[in-house]
Amino acid sequence: MYPQNEIVHQDEIAVLGASLRAIEQKLLKQSENTGIKRLWFQGEEPYFDVFFELKNDEILWFQLTLRGKAVSWDNKKSKLQTGTTNELHDNDVSFYAASKTIENDIKTDWEFIHLVKSILQTRSDETIFAKALELFK
Repeated sequence: MYPQNEIVHQDEIAVLGASLRAIEQKLLKQSENTGIKRLWFQGEEPYFDVFFELKNDEILWFQLTLRGKAVSWDNKKSKLQTGTTNELHDNDVSFYAASKTIENDIKTDWEFIHLVKSILQTRSDETIFAKALELFK
């Protein structure tokens, strides 16, 4: 259940969506020879990120993390996968912010998937988010 029996209201969903800001492209390693482009959006809330890998403007990989949860999609599997991140584990002495790990859920967390879809819908007028929403069908 997401997040720890907490109900996320529509106004909070709108705030989360509106807080996403694109990170400068020069900060991301791009694969020039392969034609793969990476996009990163960071939310105002800690541990809220959206990543995309694209080729020819088509999504190859997508991941959104929020409050210790993650949803991802890979074109090789063509299905959504949920998981738990290590970001909220404060007892991990080896933790480094750029070393996020995700442990896949055994059972898909559909409640979190619906929340992520709702957040993306707040930005559906932007091409990349509209494309991401197609992955949720």
